[in-house]
Amino acid sequence: MVRYSMVIDLNRCIGCGACVAACIAENRREQAMRAISEGLTALENFKKRTYVNTYIQGTFPNVSVYYTHMICQHCENPPCVSVCPTGASYKTPDGVVLVDSQKCIGCEYCVQACPYGARFWDEYKRSIDKCTFCIHRVSAGQEPACVSTCPTNARVFGDLDDPASEVSKLVSSGAAVPLKSEEGTKPKVFYIFPIRKR
Repeated sequence: MVRYSMVIDLNRCIGCGACVAACIAENRREQAMRAISEGLTALENFKKRTYVNTYIQGTFPNVSVYYTHMICQHCENPPCVSVCPTGASYKTPDGVVLVDSQKCIGCEYCVQACPYGARFWDEYKRSIDKCTFCIHRVSAGQEPACVSTCPTNARVFGDLDDPASEVSKLVSSGAAVPLKSEEGTKPKVFYIFPIRKR
């Protein structure tokens, strides 16, 4: 059985935002067109599927900049699924956590249950929204849009259960680790953290 996973190498990230732009172009085309006519406030939720934060560390002249990424962690034990009263939040057989907007009633229980802050109410869709690992692309044999567009290959996608896949090798080597493992959610997004310069 396939278990889709992603590794994000924060040492390779240059903070260009190509992943965010690719996500918008791939998953939010209608909203983007609406934003052109209604103004940038219509873009408010766009960055919430995937976003990049900038951190500055140190004091002049010893300053370094690094970036962190947040997307849905596509947990093995997703608390967002167990609290959903309608079954709108669910996990596919290949481990991708999704939201059925037709079943979503907007109660936001899943938003509160997510320890990663990766879910949000989308006013445009009138449903909870989140990263989907671009499952429509993956099902067609393509990579998620954020992975295929990254100019530095900071994002790697593949099957965690395939020992030959790059994600499997990075995770099994211990180079890539999950966030908040103490939560017991068993996320399938892993990070290679920045090498701090002294």
